Amino acid sequence: MTSIRIGSGAGYSGDRIDPAVELAEHGDIRYLGFECLAERTIALAQLARLTDPDAGYDPLLDARFRAVLPVCHRRGITVITNMGAANPAAAARRTREIARELGLSGLKIAYIAGDDVLARVRDDEFELMETGAPASSLGDRIISANAYLGMAPIIEALRAEADVIITGRVADPALFAAPIVHEFGWPTDDWRRMGQATVVGHLLECAGQITGGYFADPGYKDVAGLARLGYPLAEVDADGSAVITKVAGSGGCVTPATCSEQLLYEIHDPARYLTPDVIADFSQVRLEPDGPDRVRVVGAGGRARPERLKVSIGYRDGFIGEGQISYGGAGAVERGRLALDIVRERLALTGVACDEIRAELIGLNALFEGQADQYPPEVRARVAGRTASAQAAACIGNEIEALYTNGPAGGGGSQKSVREVIAVASTLLARSAVSPAVHCLEV
Repeated sequence: MTSIRIGSGAGYSGDRIDPAVELAEHGDIRYLGFECLAERTIALAQLARLTDPDAGYDPLLDARFRAVLPVCHRRGITVITNMGAANPAAAARRTREIARELGLSGLKIAYIAGDDVLARVRDDEFELMETGAPASSLGDRIISANAYLGMAPIIEALRAEADVIITGRVADPALFAAPIVHEFGWPTDDWRRMGQATVVGHLLECAGQITGGYFADPGYKDVAGLARLGYPLAEVDADGSAVITKVAGSGGCVTPATCSEQLLYEIHDPARYLTPDVIADFSQVRLEPDGPDRVRVVGAGGRARPERLKVSIGYRDGFIGEGQISYGGAGAVERGRLALDIVRERLALTGVACDEIRAELIGLNALFEGQADQYPPEVRARVAGRTASAQAAACIGNEIEALYTNGPAGGGGSQKSVREVIAVASTLLARSAVSPAVHCLEV
C-alpha cells in the first residue's frame, strides 16, 4: 500500500448528508468517516437512553446510512463513525436492520463498547478539571460519564475486516487516524507517525469547515459555491505526508488559509495537543500548495501518549426559561427597553428566583453590549434565565407573552420555551481502568 484516500462525511450530528454521498460516489475513497458526537451530544443521548433502552444513538443514523450504505457497499468503502453515541450496540442493530431493508448482504458491522465509565466515576473520588471540586459533589445529578477512547479498538475492528465501525465516545481524530495506522502497519508507539496521523484526522474531523464553510467572510474571504460545499478528503502517503483536497467541481475551496484555520481549531497548545493516542505536536506543521484545491500537510510530530484518559461527565443543571418579542418602527429601542424593565420587575414581584438572568435587545446589544452607535429600525427583546425548576422557568416566557396587552405598544411575534440544562464537566481516569471491546454483527 503506497497511499490511501479517506473522506470526511460529517463534522457534527446534524450535518448535511449529500456531500458524503458525493464523496462516496466520486471521491475514489477507501474510507469514509462521520464525526457526529459533541460533548453535550452524548449527554443528551444518555438522557434518551434512560427513557428508551434502544435509543441513545445519532438521530440521523437512519437517514445517513440509507443514503451512503448502498454506494459504500458497492464500492468497498469502509464506514467509521461515532454515531453510536450513548448506545453503539443499538446503533449497530439498527444499522443491520437498515442494511437488510436495503437488500444488502455480506456486510460486517462492528461496534465498540467500553467508553461508558459512569459506574467508576460514581464509585470513586475524581476531581473536576474545571473547578477542582470532587465529581461526587454533583451527586445524583450525574447522568453520564464517557471516556475518550483512542484508535486501538477501531484498528482491531479493521483487522476483523468490518465494513461499518460504530463507536461511542472516541477522540475525533481517531476516526480518521485509525485507518491510516492500520493500512500502513505503523507501530502505535511511533510517536512521530502518530502525530502525523492525528493531524490528518484533526484536519478532516470538521468536514466542511476546512473546505471553506467556516472560512467564508464576504468581501474579505470570499468562497464560491457554499450551497453545494464539497467535503474534504485526504490522500495519505506511506511516509505520513498527506494532501487535503475535495471532489473536483464541488463547491468551496481548499487553500493553505482554510487549512491553517482548521489546524488551530480547538487547539489550546499546538505543541501539546493531547489525545488518547499521542501528545501531538503541530508546531512544525507546514501547509504547502499542491495545485488547485490541494494542500500538502507535513511536519507533525508527537510524544508518548498520556497515561490518563479524559472523561466527559454529563449532569443535570437546572432549567432555562426564555421569551422573545419584537418591536419595530419609531421608538422601537425605547419600547424594547421598557419591555425588558417590565419583565425584570414582574419576575421580582412574583418571586421567580433565577440563578442567572440575561435581558437584551437583539439587533442592538445582544452580542456587543454598550457598543451600538446608531438605533436599528427594529429590535427583538429577549429574556432568558436559569432556574431550579421547570415551573419557574416557564414564568419567564409567560411574562414576555403577557406584554401583548400589558406592556409597550406594538409588540409582536412572541415566543417562549423551557428546556432542561445538561451541563458537561471533565475529569481524568487511569487508562488501565478502561476496557474497550469490539463486537461484530453480520448481514
